Amino acid sequence: MIDKQIRAYKICFKEERYFDAHEALESIWFPRRFEESSEVKLLKGLINAAVSFELFKRGRMPQSKKVWANYLKYRQELFRTNSKYLNDYYKLTRFVEELHTSLPFYSTNLSKHTHQTQ
Repeated sequence: MIDKQIRAYKICFKEERYFDAHEALESIWFPRRFEESSEVKLLKGLINAAVSFELFKRGRMPQSKKVWANYLKYRQELFRTNSKYLNDYYKLTRFVEELHTSLPFYSTNLSKHTHQTQ
């Protein structure tokens, strides 16, 4: 099921259906939301990325930036995650971040934060 939801998330992102992308991963995250695992936190981060894009699409820049910062915080869980979907998660983070850098409002903010956290 997880691999199907990961594919759905990416398709929704490509089609700029960010709310639907959020929903795709939330169906995995929600039942596990109280777990203290890096995979669950990473899923939460990827959901935040979709929310950030949806807010950007709606012209709500300050909120979008704030939610993107949450994505970046949870993105670090990628390096602690022990999951058979690790490669898929890695590809998703790369995909989302590449799209993010194409947004005129954000391009410098992502690289600045990425260098600070690594």
